Amino acid sequence: MKKHIFIVGARGYKFNYGGWETFVTNLILNNKDESFSFYVPHLTYEKEKHLQSEQIDGITRTYIYTPEKGFATMFLFTIKSLNYVRKYIKKHHLKNTVVLILGCKVGPILPFWTWRLKNTKFIINPDGLEWQRDKWAWWIKQCFKLSEFTSMLFCDYCVCDSKSIQSYVDKKYHSLHIPTSYIAFGAYENGKPKKNEIVKKLWKEYDIKDHEYYLIVGRFVPENNYETMIKEFMKTKTKKDLVIICNLEKNKFYEHLQEETNFEKDKRIKFIGSLYDSEALLYFRQHAFAYLHGHSAGGTNPSLLEALSNTELNILYDVCYNREVGEDACFYYTKELNNLKKVIEKVEHLSQKEIHELGKKAKQRVHDAYTWDSIVTKYEEVFDKLLEEK
Repeated sequence: MKKHIFIVGARGYKFNYGGWETFVTNLILNNKDESFSFYVPHLTYEKEKHLQSEQIDGITRTYIYTPEKGFATMFLFTIKSLNYVRKYIKKHHLKNTVVLILGCKVGPILPFWTWRLKNTKFIINPDGLEWQRDKWAWWIKQCFKLSEFTSMLFCDYCVCDSKSIQSYVDKKYHSLHIPTSYIAFGAYENGKPKKNEIVKKLWKEYDIKDHEYYLIVGRFVPENNYETMIKEFMKTKTKKDLVIICNLEKNKFYEHLQEETNFEKDKRIKFIGSLYDSEALLYFRQHAFAYLHGHSAGGTNPSLLEALSNTELNILYDVCYNREVGEDACFYYTKELNNLKKVIEKVEHLSQKEIHELGKKAKQRVHDAYTWDSIVTKYEEVFDKLLEEK
């Protein structure tokens, strides 16, 4: 019996971008059950590709043209993707169908599809709590709260990638009686990458030396605590650099950061910009002295898992989502004045043996709880459970 799984809400399969795209790719590549057929809408800005389908790695990838509209792009893409899913299921008379929606983008209008596909099960993975992010205006946060509520109201099941998020959903929406599962994000245990040409070029351009820098990898947004990390780092007397890999945008936040920190006057702070070469990024992670993690909103963060897998010394913002992942394998800091400065000063005096022990503990944490094989198996169990309920 074939089981048809449609995944909506990421930019696509093997789409070189971020967390959701990594999740979709690994969910499919690590699937070993041939009874599952996967279908993934894939974002394209080329009109002529719209609704073109192709078979790749045993799945159906269909291009969905969506004009680039900034923040609204993913909202429009998700709507168009769900329209494609509805028509495809109807056209091919598919049974045993599940739609996994990543994020709560279209909650208020979700019934447009759930009511027309009454025999299809809808799963929501809310990711983090989008309304917590500092970058949004008050009214946008209210829209996200409404979208979250309606997503929960109209779905059949909720998968959370963090125990804290699952607890939040269970308490907040207990009257809706939504069945939930905790299934984390995954990570790989990586080998040793070579110093490729991209790394050599960046090492020379920014005068970077192995194990002589702190590393930050993450979106350039306020809730990732760039201001705290940069300000506190600048207070230290460390001779090591602070290397920052992010989507560097000359926006209001960038200007605010310049005004608040004057970071351009500190030659130790080096903004690299975006880096999409996976081998180069892995080299950066494995040759950092320490990784600084500032994410404060969301569930299991992919960048944090990559850090635990590849960087021995990890310093995380002290919030429940990060504590849940790092446990006792990491150091933690708060926004309290001079707190991160003191943590940095403390780790500077750790012996190599102490750092190595923390690294072993971090890798073991990933191995025990965040391997893709175990995560894919749990998703498959949820798919089967929902289809058996029909």
